[in-house]
Amino acid sequence: MTGETQDNNVWPLPKFYFTVKFGSQDKTISFQEISGLGTETQPMEYRHGDGKQFSTIKMPGLTKGGNIILKKGVLVKDNNFFNWYDAIKMNTIKRETVTIQLLDEGGKPIMTWRLTNAWPTKISSPDLKSDANEVTIETLELAHEGLTTELAT
Repeated sequence: MTGETQDNNVWPLPKFYFTVKFGSQDKTISFQEISGLGTETQPMEYRHGDGKQFSTIKMPGLTKGGNIILKKGVLVKDNNFFNWYDAIKMNTIKRETVTIQLLDEGGKPIMTWRLTNAWPTKISSPDLKSDANEVTIETLELAHEGLTTELAT
């Protein structure tokens, strides 16, 4: 627009270059897609007044985060997520810290999301079709007890 200056160091971040690390594993796991990275604070309404007139005040209530959905290609001899999920069936839950980092073109983290005490609630295997020519994609859904976000400075 006319009269506006543009800061050449500020631009929208691309969303295709990211890494995922699970606390107990010493390697980065490649995923095709991640969704659900968000939190929500539920508003609570309070009546406020002097006894004769009341008004409603909205205050922040409980903060909650939805499940995180991760999609990745199925790899030969890689059964780690199914093993993690199977551990729940034995009445134990192995919780992990999951770190998701959005990277810049040089591979440096720009933004980090950290899931606290994450565990798998659902694993979906791919649909199989005899006439398909696609990569098999499995879906992992994680519940967690907290999501924090950090921006690189």
